[in-house]
Amino acid sequence: MKLIRKLLPILVLIAFAVTAYVVVSNPPTIKKSRQEAVAKLNIEVTKIKAENLKIDVESYGTVKPRTQSILYSQVSGQIIEINPKFREGGFFEKGETLIQLDKRDLLTNIQITKSALFNAQQALQEEQARSEQAEQDWVRLGNTDKAPDLVLRKPQLMAAQAKVLSSEASLSQAKLALERSDIKAPYTGRILKKEVDIGQVVSPNTQLAEIYAVDYVEIRLPIKNKDLPYVVLPEPNRFSSTTVANIELPKVNFYSDLIGEQSWQGKVVRTEGALDAKSQQLFVVAQINDPYGKENSAVNPIKIGQYVTAKISGKVIENAITIPNKTIYQGSYVYVVEDNLLKRRNINIVWQNRKSSVIDKGLNENDFLVLTPLGQVSSGMRVAIKSIDGEPVVNSNKLKSNEPGIKGHEKERKNLTPEQRELRKAQREKRQSNTNGAEQ
Repeated sequence: MKLIRKLLPILVLIAFAVTAYVVVSNPPTIKKSRQEAVAKLNIEVTKIKAENLKIDVESYGTVKPRTQSILYSQVSGQIIEINPKFREGGFFEKGETLIQLDKRDLLTNIQITKSALFNAQQALQEEQARSEQAEQDWVRLGNTDKAPDLVLRKPQLMAAQAKVLSSEASLSQAKLALERSDIKAPYTGRILKKEVDIGQVVSPNTQLAEIYAVDYVEIRLPIKNKDLPYVVLPEPNRFSSTTVANIELPKVNFYSDLIGEQSWQGKVVRTEGALDAKSQQLFVVAQINDPYGKENSAVNPIKIGQYVTAKISGKVIENAITIPNKTIYQGSYVYVVEDNLLKRRNINIVWQNRKSSVIDKGLNENDFLVLTPLGQVSSGMRVAIKSIDGEPVVNSNKLKSNEPGIKGHEKERKNLTPEQRELRKAQREKRQSNTNGAEQ
């Protein structure tokens, strides 16, 4: 019994050694297959296309009248009648009477000046008669030389003529005051602010109303420095025969949501001569012709002081590569897919608006740009393509960049030379040998 207990551990060790020898001497004949890399990320891509792009430069501004002025009274008097259009927001035509003043004092003044004129004319006729009589007396006395001016009473005659001229001027002034008692519109416009009303007594230089012209309105628009190369500026050279009238003015579309969705069309008519001191930007001036006319009657009238956004029609960029802004990271790079691998591309932005950017470096036509927002990812990560431009992809393993479509690797193998095929075969065998050695 004691002998069995002593030999038992030795027998167990011998059995373990024999088992280990058998296992090592007879390895498994079935080799493990290499597990292919599995894509960790499903993404959406778009195929980049180079197309001509019409630039629309965005801006903003406040509506201002072409001409804005204050209407003053030039004579004194009591307001006895007011045109129904003389109210805030009222429209009026050029030459239309807006206010009528009491004319009785002015009519009396005309009669007074007429009386003074008649007296001056009578005095002039008497002085002319005295001058003629003096000349006759000079000749009758036997004088052969020319009579002096004092003898002929010429100074008195000139004084009488001056009184006539002064009386005539006073009469013209009185008639003009009477005419100005009917206060008329200097241009076709609209009342911005009313200052007086019926029954009020006004004097010269009394402010009656604030008015503005309605033939067109103007909007001052700032242009970003990066947008200047893409806008046709109406700024002819000083020494050039070309005028603004001969230039095709850039069209502008104006928008406002003050009273629903409103829109107007206008044109850029001039460029300011200096940069704005605060923003260091160049401003252009656009105008909307006849904003209250029949052509704009379908929309609510534009208001003075109304804030509007603008889209200025710019130049055309030929063969432009345009991508959505949401695909750009930190303003300097994007991700594309090449052979189902994620690749980072540094880009250069030459123009950008709120939705898209134009790229001149870093991307090529037919590249597959990643649309899916990515977090912390590494360049070279294997990905799976679930859609291209919204179209589902069945087998994304055949996706290749810079090809007209998803042609796969089969087309690539057909285009290889025999030497390239042999080289790829040797590379595959080497990778397979390395994989088998690692598994063993």
